[in-house]
Amino acid sequence: MWHATEASLEKSQLPPPYWAFAWAGGQALARHILDHPELVAGKSALDIGAGCGLVAIAAARAGARVTAAELDPFAGAAIAMNADLNGVSLAIETADLLASEPASWQAVLAGDMCYERPLADRLIPWLQRLARGGALVLLGDPGRAYLPKTGLEEVARYIVKTSLELEDREARDTVVWRMTPA
Repeated sequence: MWHATEASLEKSQLPPPYWAFAWAGGQALARHILDHPELVAGKSALDIGAGCGLVAIAAARAGARVTAAELDPFAGAAIAMNADLNGVSLAIETADLLASEPASWQAVLAGDMCYERPLADRLIPWLQRLARGGALVLLGDPGRAYLPKTGLEEVARYIVKTSLELEDREARDTVVWRMTPA
């Protein structure tokens, strides 16, 4: 899958896709879900910006009914393959969910999604509506620039090893945040 994606993108002179990497925020969030399966077990869960499906797979392994949302069709195919390889079942959504009113998920998971302003400006109000509606909203974030400064409660902290090819350091102090309903 990776080779097919690279070949397709190379023709357009585009860099490798962000979804193909397990970013620090997603790794910390997946670890937290696996360490605390009671957070999602038996619940409907959405992994928004699912990338390669790491957090969605962790939630499914923890017993959630998971929808992995990712816009890129290559990512959707990779998520399906990764879920199959990990022996879990999940739904995949490739529509832009941020363009519509949020559904009634009981848990919403967002790993490393506050890396650019336009995305954060759409994502955060959408997640806040879900939190106000009673959903558990968790964000994994290694200190990205557009993470909100208020409305978050730290629930866990992890040191995540990273690659100098992707990040500016070999490890990132990464926090799992719960979005407060207020």
